[in-house]
Amino acid sequence: MTDLASRAASLLALHRAPEVLVLANVWDVVSAKVVAATPGAQALATASHSIASTFGYEDGENIPLELHLDMVRRICAAVDLPVTMDLEAGYGDAGATVAKAIEAGVVGGNLEDQMKPLEESVAAVEAALAAGRSAGIDFVLNARTDALLRAPEGADRAELLAEAVRRGKAYLQAGAPVVFVPGAVAGEEIATLVEGLGRGNLSVISVPGASLPTAELQELGVARVSTGPFTQRVALTALQDAAAEVLGGGTLPAGTRTLN
Repeated sequence: MTDLASRAASLLALHRAPEVLVLANVWDVVSAKVVAATPGAQALATASHSIASTFGYEDGENIPLELHLDMVRRICAAVDLPVTMDLEAGYGDAGATVAKAIEAGVVGGNLEDQMKPLEESVAAVEAALAAGRSAGIDFVLNARTDALLRAPEGADRAELLAEAVRRGKAYLQAGAPVVFVPGAVAGEEIATLVEGLGRGNLSVISVPGASLPTAELQELGVARVSTGPFTQRVALTALQDAAAEVLGGGTLPAGTRTLN
């Protein structure tokens, strides 16, 4: 467990550093190895949506937990970097799921609140962190609030941001080092969240064609930027484009690299 404790400490330090932590999410061993070998990679994050898709499941805890963990275990064993796992909503028992994830080699994780009652969501955060302490590591929890993501169409954005801050503050107070607010893309909204949660406490997702560059997010005070399922979609887009080219009478891209 000493190695895991060291990886957990390294991951926590990356979140607390003045530089924004950028995580390109992975979904299997080969994607993990490719990202880990990329200059600048300091840690890895798995994407639950992408892992589920790999096995033919829809996102949302439809993939069996043990199958999900098996892939994450393989990823952790294949790289030397700290790995944080998308735990979804904790599969009904955040503490037990985090304990299993740590056994698989994970030292951090995302946990969705799905807009459940705040008291219940805080209890899940506390259970996840307690599981880390029981395992002898400082588990790095990226506590996610779905205040923006699950908002009804036409909802007042100012009210949604206020709710995200209210929930995020509760998770920070419970011990989570960062709060993840998917759906926050516009610079002014991110600035509002940073003001409410404090610099170095906000985690966001990079959305193709919509998000600010990571350098600008760092200036705004964001602690962490991840890519969720979008890195897999980038890979699949390249695959489909290449397949269309060769099936249409052309050739595969000349710049293709030997990465496996």
